[in-house]
Amino acid sequence: METDLHELLRSLRVWDTELPVFDPAEAPDEPLPLFARWLAEAVAAGQAEPHTMSLATSDEDGLPDVRTVMLHGADANGWSFATHATSRKGRHLATRPYAALGFYWPAQGRQVRVRGPVTLAPPEESQADLHARSTGALAAALVGHQSEVLDSVGELARTSESAWARAQREPDAQAPSWTLYRVQPDEVEFFQGDAQRRHVRLDYLRTDGGWARQLLWP
Repeated sequence: METDLHELLRSLRVWDTELPVFDPAEAPDEPLPLFARWLAEAVAAGQAEPHTMSLATSDEDGLPDVRTVMLHGADANGWSFATHATSRKGRHLATRPYAALGFYWPAQGRQVRVRGPVTLAPPEESQADLHARSTGALAAALVGHQSEVLDSVGELARTSESAWARAQREPDAQAPSWTLYRVQPDEVEFFQGDAQRRHVRLDYLRTDGGWARQLLWP
C-alpha cells in the first residue's frame, strides 16, 4: 500500500507533552550559561542525543548544505565540532569560514540557533580532542576519505576493520586531517515553544561591549 505523504504529514503532531515556561526577563546576560542549563535540562527530560546539532555551511558558490554532527564542547572559545579538513564541510569552511548550528529538543519544545565565524583549533588540540573520545571515534577518523566516492560497502568494511585494529593497537594514533572547529557566535537565539503558539524567542547579539538581547516575534 502506497503511503500518502501529505496525509501522513497532516496527521503528525508536535510537543505531545507539557512544555516548560521560559521567562526571558530571568535569562542571564550572556548566552552560554543559558545554553548549558537548557542542555542539562534536555538530558534530564530524557531527550535522545541532545548533544547532536544541525551544522549548516555554504560552498564556494554560496549554496547551502546541512548535516547532523555532534557538539564537542561550548566555552568562551566557541561551540566546537570536529571533522576531517578534507571532508565536504571542511572544504566549505576553508572557503567560507562561517557556519550556523541548530539544536532541537522536542521533549521540551526548545530550539537553540547559533551562527558566527569559524576558527580552527591548533592541531595538538584537535588530536587531543580525538583521543579523549572512544575507540570507535578514533577508528572512524583513521578510516578517512570522508565525503569521497566509495566503490562498495565491502571496501568500507575492509578499511573499517583495519582502522579498528589500529585504533585498538595504537590508541594514540594520529589522524592528521582530523580538525576541531569552533563557531564563535555573533548571534544565539533561544526558542521556547508554547502549546498556544505564543512561542518565546530570545535573541542574543554580540556587540563591542558584550551581548545585547532582544525578543523576536514567533
